[in-house]
Amino acid sequence: MGIIGAVLAAIGLAVGVYWGLERLGAKAWLPTALRGTAWLALGLLLLDLSCAKPPDAARPLVLLDASLSAAGSGGRWIEAKQEAARLGEIRLIGALGADSSPVGGRSAVVAAVSAAAASGRPVWLVTDGEIEDAGDLPADVLAETGVKVFARSRRPDLALVRVGGPERMSVGDTLHLELDVTGVDVADRNRVIIEVSSGETRWFSAPVGLTSGSGSAVISGVPPKSVAAGRHLLTVALQDAADSEPRTDRRLHAITVLPTPGIVIVANPASWESRFLFRTIGEVAALPVRGYFAIDRSRWARMGDLAPVSAAEVDRAVAGADLLVQIGDPTERTRRSRARGRWDWVATSRASAVTDGDWYLMPGGVSPVSGAFIGLPVDSFPPAAGLATLTPGPRDWVGLAGQQNRRGGERAAVIGRDSAGRREVVVGATGLWRWAFRGGQSEQAYRAWVAATTTWLLGASDSTTGRARPVHPVVSQGRPVIFERLRPDLSVLRIELRGPGGSRSDTLRFDGAGRAELLLTPGRYDYRLEGGGTGLLGVEVYSDEWLFRPVAIQERAATAAVPPGQAPLRDQLWLFGLAIAALSGEWWWRRRAGLR
Repeated sequence: MGIIGAVLAAIGLAVGVYWGLERLGAKAWLPTALRGTAWLALGLLLLDLSCAKPPDAARPLVLLDASLSAAGSGGRWIEAKQEAARLGEIRLIGALGADSSPVGGRSAVVAAVSAAAASGRPVWLVTDGEIEDAGDLPADVLAETGVKVFARSRRPDLALVRVGGPERMSVGDTLHLELDVTGVDVADRNRVIIEVSSGETRWFSAPVGLTSGSGSAVISGVPPKSVAAGRHLLTVALQDAADSEPRTDRRLHAITVLPTPGIVIVANPASWESRFLFRTIGEVAALPVRGYFAIDRSRWARMGDLAPVSAAEVDRAVAGADLLVQIGDPTERTRRSRARGRWDWVATSRASAVTDGDWYLMPGGVSPVSGAFIGLPVDSFPPAAGLATLTPGPRDWVGLAGQQNRRGGERAAVIGRDSAGRREVVVGATGLWRWAFRGGQSEQAYRAWVAATTTWLLGASDSTTGRARPVHPVVSQGRPVIFERLRPDLSVLRIELRGPGGSRSDTLRFDGAGRAELLLTPGRYDYRLEGGGTGLLGVEVYSDEWLFRPVAIQERAATAAVPPGQAPLRDQLWLFGLAIAALSGEWWWRRRAGLR
């Protein structure tokens, strides 16, 4: 009735204008028809009446799981794709860009299924069932969603699922790598050989014991002398895995080999202070750490293994250090150091005037290291055994202050300064190793203070420089490389890449969290950022999707049949075009007839 009323109203108004007001007689047929058509179209749009949806609008949406597992060993991608095409209109889940192959690095379906359910159309999910977030699917959404499962057939597989290790090491250092190996239906294997290489250069190999086909180990080895300083992308591979999925047998690990240690500790002579500091820095610092202590004027030994070393080796390490830590009496070689950061424990020098006693320490106010002491009862920790006189400058910060026997005035115990791009921290207290020796909160405070001081002294000493850096230099196949910006005002940044397919340019677009994603195919990439900054990226052939996982969702039929329903007339774009065409035609006729 609404449409009939609109038609009658449009005809009546148009006839009234041209036959009643204008009195055009026989000439009024064409403009009457044009105006009536225009008013009818506008009236229908204003009333926003509805009409039945076309049959195609009720065609089911089919969400096809396009994660890598569908193309893994035992996968049934072709069958799943054919079934999805038979069920309805296909939407891929996990596909990267316009790729219609199973290349997604994750099997997450909750967001896609929930959005499809809100469309008002029947929904089907076609998957291999190895879904990581199946337990998060809302029950009401799952109840109305049909599921077709094309599960993979399980086959024997031995996989190197984790490789962990340092990001930096010095030439000649021993490399330690942590490994996890997992097997499926390979219980008869009791060990496997792991080989570490870089390009065509073999670094070392080591066995890993297996129990029921799985095992964890730390393997160690010294790279050959032919390995030069610089960036390297290590390949850590299972040898003779003899399984169904070779793509799980190799992992990548990015490492930078430095010509000299990043952090050098020189103790003259050795002391409890140097022993605890060397151990703690080695645990909390990201750079390689090397320590030396003097036996006498001409003899030196290396901390850790106590191996004797020459004075020339100590000179080379001091000359190339990013951070130099001096404990005890300084030598001529440490005075000449041009390290970007210096950490001088002046109270341990025999030339310093130290006031002995029980010096209870406390945070000295706002400083780069004050966060290490938040919420901790520092003044109840073991007291320092002595305190040298330190005079902070107008721009120096005080990290710790001391008070003798908890009485009298406070004196600076740790100060820091940043002058002309060179940072320095001076420690005037002795006996701080007692914090680490006691354990508990005092040990945690000691570790946090050492970590905060080291971080501040090193500043921006990361080998990857520039206005952005990758969060992880190595990612699995199907996962994006994520860059984080180092300047808050940065929104876009050009990047040049040289990889398996040659050279290419791209743009990093940072979101509100300061991160940008870059999708790359497997291989090694050397990159250069606009405005300076270079680095190395690795994209593995490995993916967690290749591993056999339990089927987490059961096959079921769709229980909710969605009727064709009604659609508003405003969804019909042709009505807008009809109104515009009719009004334009009427305007043209009136101009030709001399009417306004």
